[in-house]
Amino acid sequence: MSKQSGRRRFLLSAASFAFRVAVVVILFGGGGWFLLAHPETPVPSHWNPLRELKVTAPITPITRFQLNRALADESQCRATLAEAGVSFAAMDDLIESENCGIPGRGLLSRLTSAGVNAVETSCTTALRLTMWEYHVVQPAAQEHLGTRVNQLRHVGSYNCRQMRTTQGETSAWSSHAKADAIDIVGVRLDDGRSLTLLSDWQAAGPEGAFLRQIWRGACDWFRVVLGPDFNHLHADHFHLQGPGWGYCR
Repeated sequence: MSKQSGRRRFLLSAASFAFRVAVVVILFGGGGWFLLAHPETPVPSHWNPLRELKVTAPITPITRFQLNRALADESQCRATLAEAGVSFAAMDDLIESENCGIPGRGLLSRLTSAGVNAVETSCTTALRLTMWEYHVVQPAAQEHLGTRVNQLRHVGSYNCRQMRTTQGETSAWSSHAKADAIDIVGVRLDDGRSLTLLSDWQAAGPEGAFLRQIWRGACDWFRVVLGPDFNHLHADHFHLQGPGWGYCR
């Protein structure tokens, strides 16, 4: 992870902490709770910790709080996706074994504006992917490529298997075994161009800059992000994983 990205994440964390302290002061200062909870509160929803997450709202220090609450509540997760226009058709939970299955299962076929080949995944993965697409991928495409992303290309989310390393398979279970991750291999743009990590990651022009920016930006929405610079097993895709201690490489 770059120094600039690390500094940005530190500043966001510090701002989030300061905001939480300020909210506590307001709530215990008298009248604060009423101000936030009132249906006609003047506090914008993206600044109000009592309001639900909206994908398209501006990012503030409490967005993380709202996101974590949606990730912890399946009904709220699904409602947030529906409000954003995401196509995530509900399916019964998949239970294959103690280690394999998909809680909060659905069929994801479209994000806020980019399509995806229909994929079974968890609501939490779909929500993280949606936040990344809206707040990172589309702005980066406009900035570097002058167009929008028409489709995110992936090679799946759910796979009942153990982790793979450069030394071989381990005894630990992969995050894919619970659909807690998705692997992105490239994008198709509105102007017809297609970019892949295998072909364009090392590109010196705007295509390479775009891919590197969306890799860095994924670290704001997923806790584990692995790309071509991690090892040869990830030479052709981003591994975007929800659970984890925080690792971006």
